[in-house]
Amino acid sequence: MGVTEDRELDEAVGRVLGEGTALRQAQRDALAGLDTHDTVLVARTGAGKTAVYAIATLVAARLTVVVSPLIALQRDQERALRESGLRVSSVSSVRTAAQQRDALAAAASGDLDVLLLGPEQLQREVVLEALTGADVGLVVVDEAHCVAEWGHDFRPDYLLVGAATRRLGAPRILALTATASTHVRDEIVRLLGMREPRVLVHDADRPNIWLGARPTATEDERDAGVVAEVAAEPGPVIVYARTRAHCERLAERLADVRPALVYHAGLPAAERAATQDAFLAGRHDVVVATSAFGMGIDRADVRLVVHAGPPATLDQYYQEVGRAGRDGEPARGLVLHRAEDHALARYQRGGGGPRPGTLAKVLTALAEGPVGQQVLAERAGLARRTVVRALATLEQVGAVRHDDGRVSLVADADPRTVLEQVHEQGERRARLEASRVELVRSYTDTTDCRRRLLLELLGEERTEPCGRCDSCDAGTSLAVAEGAVRPGQEVRHREFGAGTVSVVEPERVTVLFEERGYVTLDTQIALDAELLALVDG
Repeated sequence: MGVTEDRELDEAVGRVLGEGTALRQAQRDALAGLDTHDTVLVARTGAGKTAVYAIATLVAARLTVVVSPLIALQRDQERALRESGLRVSSVSSVRTAAQQRDALAAAASGDLDVLLLGPEQLQREVVLEALTGADVGLVVVDEAHCVAEWGHDFRPDYLLVGAATRRLGAPRILALTATASTHVRDEIVRLLGMREPRVLVHDADRPNIWLGARPTATEDERDAGVVAEVAAEPGPVIVYARTRAHCERLAERLADVRPALVYHAGLPAAERAATQDAFLAGRHDVVVATSAFGMGIDRADVRLVVHAGPPATLDQYYQEVGRAGRDGEPARGLVLHRAEDHALARYQRGGGGPRPGTLAKVLTALAEGPVGQQVLAERAGLARRTVVRALATLEQVGAVRHDDGRVSLVADADPRTVLEQVHEQGERRARLEASRVELVRSYTDTTDCRRRLLLELLGEERTEPCGRCDSCDAGTSLAVAEGAVRPGQEVRHREFGAGTVSVVEPERVTVLFEERGYVTLDTQIALDAELLALVDG
């Protein structure tokens, strides 16, 4: 970087972070090479990820498009960016048609630095047409784990962000998230179609958060335990439950000890917004919620996050438990669970994806020639949202391509073969999701150091017990001797094929296999019997 670039960077850092404030290591690493490589940045909450693209925007003097999952989060980001002196606007369902037109016109004319929108907005033809004429230098995918976690299910537009970005002239992509396992990072890179990607993973540990899990025999015992924990904690608490009905029941039981608000996707938007605002402002200290209560929840003094039943995945768990103790003071993350809860988790993670009949209708409609999404929906006789899900699935098996706002079949795409490929991909994903549920069971059932298991899943190698979990308190955590098998190690199994070591315990190793998902093996037996071979020593 030359003298002029150094000066421009220093000026941008001063504007965004304040004069005399130095870049953090995660920010410095992300900014270096951002103009030549797509980048995934995994850095814990508070690492200043928003500042990265604010600074990059000022240095490049080009438009940045930010794909953000929640309107409430977009509002917070818009406010923070404006405070840095950037010209910011957004396109969302809460903006009037005139406001949306003005925002797009400003983006196209160069009168805007940052445009915020959701993945669904990025698929609208009017938005894409306006941005195609704009000087887009960077597309930021905030909370990028949503691409992998939500794209396959209820927000399929996430799977089409890569195609939309290419239509904008293929600007660089910056994907940001607080936590992501090796699998989720790989999914982000693949699903966004990243070019020459850099994957930067910074320390995810939150040592001020004590971690624990407690088995219970019955549903009533589990919920009574949750009530007792909330009653004993004088500070702010978030309780997570897996279903809307469970949230309501828990809030009723908590009413006898501490007033609790309820938050889930089945409530009116105004009620959800009021609940979030009341909690963030400190007017209420206890919320019982599904995983819908998450991103944008930045209250520094939360002292306890308790899960009434196991989380869906350990990636999701670390996101949720990370909402405790953001002030750096001691906090706790506790899971209360029973054996039957894991069966519910398997059910909730199963299924998904468009039906074969739906895919067949879309393939038949595409056989008539290239077409836009709306006309395609009319041809197929399906709702646009259904068509988006189908297109996202077909794109994952390479059956369709997107060119200038139109979708077409790739040459020689045989519908029967495509449907077989989709089925095979669905089976692989089902195996992976089932194994991710079992990985949660490994976390809740282990007597070894819980923090080490979590952090190794996120790509950090740890050999010593953390001293801040219930296993360490009980003296059951064991140190892991350094050896050839380590997190990130590439291996090959005689039956399961290629894989990557995710978690190393004293006597067991958990490997993420491409075809099988997560599998836990007895380390010594697997190596001695030559079931498992190390690819790179």
